[in-house]
Amino acid sequence: MRKDAVALWILIVVAILALVSGCANSKSDPKKVGVSEANVQAEFLAMKAAGEKERGGYKLMSLKELKAKLDAKEDMLVVDTMPYEASYKKQHIPTAVQFEFPIPEMTTIDPAMEKQYADLLGPDKDKMIVVYCGFVKCGRSHNGAMWAVKLGYTNVYRCLGGIRGWQEAGYPVEAVK
Repeated sequence: MRKDAVALWILIVVAILALVSGCANSKSDPKKVGVSEANVQAEFLAMKAAGEKERGGYKLMSLKELKAKLDAKEDMLVVDTMPYEASYKKQHIPTAVQFEFPIPEMTTIDPAMEKQYADLLGPDKDKMIVVYCGFVKCGRSHNGAMWAVKLGYTNVYRCLGGIRGWQEAGYPVEAVK
């Protein structure tokens, strides 16, 4: 099984185990059985990510994997899909380039935007492309990864944790000077 599929299944299993372990001693009151809003939210996000990955046709990459690849100076393009002024300019993952996508899933793309994105991604359709946004709930990275795949790129990853997870992990950020 591929690493991205394993990572996704681990995420789903952890969410389900959190719910099941909380329910082990249950009677009927969710507050007494350990089913917290956080558990429900974790399961929701895991299922949402699984559906988006399936529809988008891309792979998933953890923040730890991205950090290791950046440290090893692997050849890749990292794309920050957050707004330039409100986010990217203030903080982004080192080496990332910026291309803003909306949060709701895009079923179509404007031809001018499509051309700009393809120009940014470059001519090498096999180059590793890693797309991220703000945090797990944000859908911008889903759009960026999905549209890279639709444009014919074959080595596309989405990094779910985004810039928030990157910072929470203690990894360095860059800012536009």
